Amino acid sequence: MNTIETIKQAAADYTIHPLVASRWSPRAYSPKPIESAKLQRIFEAARWAASANNLQPWHFLVGFKGDEVYTKIFSTLVEFNQLWATNAPVLVLAIGKTTNPKGERNKIFSYDLGQSVSTLSLQAMHEGLYTHQMGGFNVAEAAKLLEIPADFEIQVAFTIGYLGEAELLHPNLLKLETSPRIRRPIAESVFTGSFGHAADFL
Repeated sequence: MNTIETIKQAAADYTIHPLVASRWSPRAYSPKPIESAKLQRIFEAARWAASANNLQPWHFLVGFKGDEVYTKIFSTLVEFNQLWATNAPVLVLAIGKTTNPKGERNKIFSYDLGQSVSTLSLQAMHEGLYTHQMGGFNVAEAAKLLEIPADFEIQVAFTIGYLGEAELLHPNLLKLETSPRIRRPIAESVFTGSFGHAADFL
């Protein structure tokens, strides 16, 4: 592994799968195009995520650098995200169908969409690719520009691409790119007995 991949390796307290330990969200991307076969496998993984009642509310609108969809998605990103996302070869909108077949609100559509994107991200790591999910964009403008139907909601935008050179990033981003990943202790998140009581098995 190169230096940046070593820095970003999760300092896990317990042994976890290497794909999970190595997954992180870079801002430095190579402009190298992504092979179609890899994209097929990445979105196939997303297809097989867990889904309540098998409603599969996830949908993805994929833009490739230089095409109209990419340009429109990029135009809705906040300036901070535009600083780095411009080098990513693929920009995607993750979109959830908000209703079930009866037309009723699907209360957990966003949860299932998130599971799908998470599965996609791990498959991307397996393929030697990286994703970076973004909430920093104008959702309403993106929905308007890309004509998203009323019963669908854009939840997140994300990049897919090969890792690039951190040194080429804007100086304001370099520290973020080269700092170790940090998570709060697991005992602050996993409880038994009562909420807030650290799990006995930890």
